[in-house]
Amino acid sequence: MSGTTRRTLLKGAALLPAAHATTAVAAAEHAAASPDGRVRVTLDPAGPNWSVRVDGRMVVAPSPLALVLADGGRLGPQARLRGVSQRRVAGDWSPPFGIRAHYAGTCGEIVMELEDTARGIRFAIVARAYDHGAAVRFRLIAARTAEVMLAGEDTQFHLPADATLWASRDEGEYQHTVQTRIAPPPHPPLTASSDTGDLADTPLTAVLGNGTALLISESDRLHYPRLMLRSTERGLATYLMRYPGRATGYSGPGDTAPEEHFAVPVPFDTPWRVVIQAPSPAALIERQDLIPTLASPNRLGDISWIKPGRAIRIRNYTTQAGFDTVAFAAARKLDFVEWDAHWYGDGTDPSDATYAIPAIDIRKVIDAARAQGIGMILYVDRVPAMRQLDAIVRTYREWGVAGIKFGFVWEGRQSDTDFIYALVKTCGEHHLLVDLHDNLRPAGMERTLPNYVALEGVRGNEQFPSATHNCTLPFTRALSGPIDYTICFANPRNRTTNGHQLALATIYYNPLTFLYWYDEPAKYAGRDWPELGFFDQCPTTWAETVALAGAIGDHAVVARRAHDGRWFVGAITNERGRTLTVDLTRLGRGAWRVRRFADGDSAAEPWQTPVQLSTEVVTAGEKLTLKLAPSGGQALILEAM
Repeated sequence: MSGTTRRTLLKGAALLPAAHATTAVAAAEHAAASPDGRVRVTLDPAGPNWSVRVDGRMVVAPSPLALVLADGGRLGPQARLRGVSQRRVAGDWSPPFGIRAHYAGTCGEIVMELEDTARGIRFAIVARAYDHGAAVRFRLIAARTAEVMLAGEDTQFHLPADATLWASRDEGEYQHTVQTRIAPPPHPPLTASSDTGDLADTPLTAVLGNGTALLISESDRLHYPRLMLRSTERGLATYLMRYPGRATGYSGPGDTAPEEHFAVPVPFDTPWRVVIQAPSPAALIERQDLIPTLASPNRLGDISWIKPGRAIRIRNYTTQAGFDTVAFAAARKLDFVEWDAHWYGDGTDPSDATYAIPAIDIRKVIDAARAQGIGMILYVDRVPAMRQLDAIVRTYREWGVAGIKFGFVWEGRQSDTDFIYALVKTCGEHHLLVDLHDNLRPAGMERTLPNYVALEGVRGNEQFPSATHNCTLPFTRALSGPIDYTICFANPRNRTTNGHQLALATIYYNPLTFLYWYDEPAKYAGRDWPELGFFDQCPTTWAETVALAGAIGDHAVVARRAHDGRWFVGAITNERGRTLTVDLTRLGRGAWRVRRFADGDSAAEPWQTPVQLSTEVVTAGEKLTLKLAPSGGQALILEAM
């Protein structure tokens, strides 16, 4: 990063006792502004605290900032101000894959350096103002020891009193509440090792009385526990996980032990605490790139080998099932096939993930896939990954495997974060893509290690959620990073229409999109299934993203431009059918040939509702009418004429 730094040392501050230093500068607030001047983040050494304004309105009122030390003390209060520096950071960049081709990262930055003289710790609070939001973090600069032992963090977010929130935890239902009463129910029930209490996972979405929407999340979580949020009498505060979140699957002795304290080296930067702002919930969809923008840049070097795409899993465990699925993938223009558990065994400790079961000739199936230009992804449980990762990556590289999907991966404690980072980095060094499954949350690591192309952390189609849930995700979990929802089609357990399922491929951003989750090739034999043409062509990484309409839990309409210039549009509704009118002005000038994949007449069950195909021509100045069945949706492809 580059920028011009202006450093201001407060005269005499170093000579004053800590308490007097704080008092002496109580009114000396310091602020940074976004490039467009609309977002302003302020740091006040009296506290210390931070606040955020958008267009002059306070969206985060002055809120305390502190690190909780292992001895119970707090790093922040009573600290002496040493100086303040400000700069403009030029951070624009182009991701290898994402929601658009270019990410705007230029911002205003303020660094407030402080010292806790009693503990001999010098540190800073760093705040940034971007056009799309604000972020704050701690920076440990120097200490008497090489490490600092922490027990937690207390970064708070005091939102306006009229804010209402959507909060969830452990892939559960979303609670619509206020900032002083978040207690979302977990799903499934917590395991014995989980953090207990009224806690919410990130991201958390808030809507203010004037319609302004905020997304609270984190970025650049490295060597640090995962963030959750809790209520206080004034608003929200950080909570650092002590247990692995919903630890399921095999565990050995001590695997789930809590980490009450954790050490960080000096110097060290804590993760960013991020507030994305937008004039409406729908507009948040266009701004999720701020989270990877704040993350550490690529550490893998050459990443030209990384190729996102669409995938299907092989559900039976025979060589012939592998061949059949490869043939289906080729016919449907998919990019990957994935052999799910348990192609190598049952995943428990004695299982060896470098040998297939006797019924599978793994090399022949991999070779058959590669001959069709299709990559093979292999599933591996967490325990074999812990025990034999070096052998796994060497073997898979020799076999010509494209990537690994790791299951039952735990996340929460600092040790879990470190395990995930090492796991993904090792795979990246062997040119293997990574998809992580279980109760995880994104924090921008897809920028730091770009082979980290997908993760779960969502109540997706494995659990057949309601249409309302699907209409909540675009404004909540889907905004913090890739979301492996595992889309289904024409499944009797679906609670939505087939048009709804088609639209999800556009609405949910995931560089490695799994389709046909519970399907086998035989299901689609004997007829043409023209409606699958949308899945055949829908990309997974985009040149541009535009939110056309939406309301949390109600409906969403998202347009994404492919790198070949075509627009793909997805529209979904909750259990209430509706007709939406959307303006195409933002998609560009000229005429478009529109291919619709729309709900037909409603059937007895939503999943039985047929998909009707039609073609028409519209101009950019026209409005497009979308009729959606209850729990329905519509997918469209727009091609310039």
